[in-house]
Amino acid sequence: MYLALLVIFLQCSGLYTQERVFTFNTVEIKVQPSVKVKNGAPMSIVCHADISKSTDFQLKHNFTIFKDGKLVFMTVSNKGDAQYEIPMARSSDTGEYECTVEAGGKTKSSNSLHVWVTGMTKPILTAEKKEVLEGEVVKLRCELPEEVPPLYFLFRKIKMNSTPKEKLVFEPYRNFSVVEFSVEEGDNILQFDCFGRRNVKLEFESSEYSNKTLVTVREPFIKPTLNAKPSSNITEGDRIQFECSTVVARMRDIEIILQKNRTILNSVRDEKLLKYSAVATLEDSGEYLCKVEQGRASKTTKLNVVVSELFPKPILAASMSKLDENKELTLSCSISGFRKANFSILRKNSNGDIWLKNSRNLTMRVNVNDTGSYICKAEVKGIVKESRPVRINVYAPVSKPTLSVVSGLPEVVLGKPLRLICRSVMGTPPITFTFYKGNEVKKVVINDTYATFLDENIRPNDRRGYKCDARNNHSSGMKTSNILNVTVIVPIRNASLGSIPYGEVEDGSEIAFLCSVKEGSWPIHFRIFRKTDHDVLLYEKSENADRVVWHKEAMKRQDTGTYYCMASNRANVDVKSHPITISVILAAWQKGIIAAFVLIPIAGAVTLTLWWFLCKKKKAKGPSMEMSGSALATNLTSEKLTRQHNDGDYYTGSSYIEDSENHMKSTDESNGPDLESAEVEYTEVEVSTLDPHRDSVENRHSRIQGHPDAT
Repeated sequence: MYLALLVIFLQCSGLYTQERVFTFNTVEIKVQPSVKVKNGAPMSIVCHADISKSTDFQLKHNFTIFKDGKLVFMTVSNKGDAQYEIPMARSSDTGEYECTVEAGGKTKSSNSLHVWVTGMTKPILTAEKKEVLEGEVVKLRCELPEEVPPLYFLFRKIKMNSTPKEKLVFEPYRNFSVVEFSVEEGDNILQFDCFGRRNVKLEFESSEYSNKTLVTVREPFIKPTLNAKPSSNITEGDRIQFECSTVVARMRDIEIILQKNRTILNSVRDEKLLKYSAVATLEDSGEYLCKVEQGRASKTTKLNVVVSELFPKPILAASMSKLDENKELTLSCSISGFRKANFSILRKNSNGDIWLKNSRNLTMRVNVNDTGSYICKAEVKGIVKESRPVRINVYAPVSKPTLSVVSGLPEVVLGKPLRLICRSVMGTPPITFTFYKGNEVKKVVINDTYATFLDENIRPNDRRGYKCDARNNHSSGMKTSNILNVTVIVPIRNASLGSIPYGEVEDGSEIAFLCSVKEGSWPIHFRIFRKTDHDVLLYEKSENADRVVWHKEAMKRQDTGTYYCMASNRANVDVKSHPITISVILAAWQKGIIAAFVLIPIAGAVTLTLWWFLCKKKKAKGPSMEMSGSALATNLTSEKLTRQHNDGDYYTGSSYIEDSENHMKSTDESNGPDLESAEVEYTEVEVSTLDPHRDSVENRHSRIQGHPDAT
């Protein structure tokens, strides 16, 4: 029974569990009455959860509403809706809203919704003081109490018949701002206001203007009075006096200043009257300004003064402005339409004018040191006027110029520029220098004592000389230098080295080295080197030629090696030849000695060996060979005679030759293998056998002994 109840309970639990299944369809957020709400109007944020259930059962919902990611509202409800009420919407309620619902362990969020509360609260403006003095400042505070930063504040200073002055302040972290406005001269009753501004979705929204705040301005002193005595229209030479005064509330820190063209003429402190006097001149005409200052307050008054001319400026005239030294110069000073004046003539100097004479005229004989500017001064009733300066130039004649090469020597390397300098030791500048190449003008330079010329067009065969002229304003005219001839140095080109004999030379023999160049100006400095671990200088010589020959006697084996030569001239460029290799070999007599030392022992050894061999054979033959010696000797003699006849011995009688040949043939045929022994025996046998031809054989035998074949 208990088992049955357990089964029923489990089935019922499963049915209950199956019946409580739910799922979120959507979660939505809405704003009432709309997403754009006016400032101060009521607003509701509604969160709705759409849920599907398996059965109708109670489900607890946790609602959370966020604004710009921050929690602003949270509630728990059995219903699928929750509402966040805002009775009076403010601009601070503007933002991105989002709703999250949690139920039965499940959570779902809505999409974000932007709500814009249009309009801003009216700002509140307060002033630190209601009454201020000129020169002081007004401190203002503008606040937007229900707004949140960042905010912009715009302050305005308003006065009658004037454009308002504005100040814009950005406040990133607070909802109020404080500024200061200075109170200037002429400000009496001032009004101030402000308004706020904020940035919403890249759009600016402004509040209405604040309340107007009234500030009263008091003068610390009155506008100053400026007078000129005896009058503001006077004649130069008369004394003029200026008086500037004011009325102040308190004397402390009061200052009065008199100016003309921004130049302070006089000033007083803690006084209400300033005086200034001077003898009037034409330069004193103009506008004068009196300024009274106290703290930041400042007031000014202007006065225009006209000074009439008593007499015009004097005029200085010179008999001539450019003249030669030792000539006479006359200076005259005059005033147009006015003769009664005290005149003086002076020479201008940086350390002070140099007085020359108290007179309207001056005559003097000048030298170069009198060059300069001259003036004259005229005095009437204490007024001194100065003429415009007159420039006088006194010229000394130029000396004969000297023309030279800047580098020193009158020469130039081909391909490089030539710089010339023309100097004139004497002569008053400016001096005009003219450079010539031949008769062609190359350059004109105006300078003090010298001038330079750079000739970049140098040719190897250019024969034209250089000269220069110098002249100034002296009447003597132009002076010409001597003609300068410049040597053009052609650099060395293509050095080569050769030798006779070339390549090989016998030990102890002489060799000649020839170093030559293809091009280059003389003299040329030649050097011949042999390469070792360091190059060894063997020979050097300077020649007025394009080649040099060096004879080296008795070459030795250690002279074998690589040789090269270098050539240079005044162009100071070393040109190196290609190297050549010289081998020192044995001389003919050295080879003969070596051959003798080698061949003589060999020849001696061969001779001894042959002698030993012959002696051994002779002992081996014995007496048997002596028995047949006579007949064999006769045959061999006939054969030998026949051979000598063929070699060039001239004999007549063909029958004899045929008999001899037949005899030798029969002997050969009868003796057979003993021929070799017979031939060896022939060298030793003396013919003693009687023969019909004995006399002839003896004669022929005697002739064979001297022939080389008789060995």
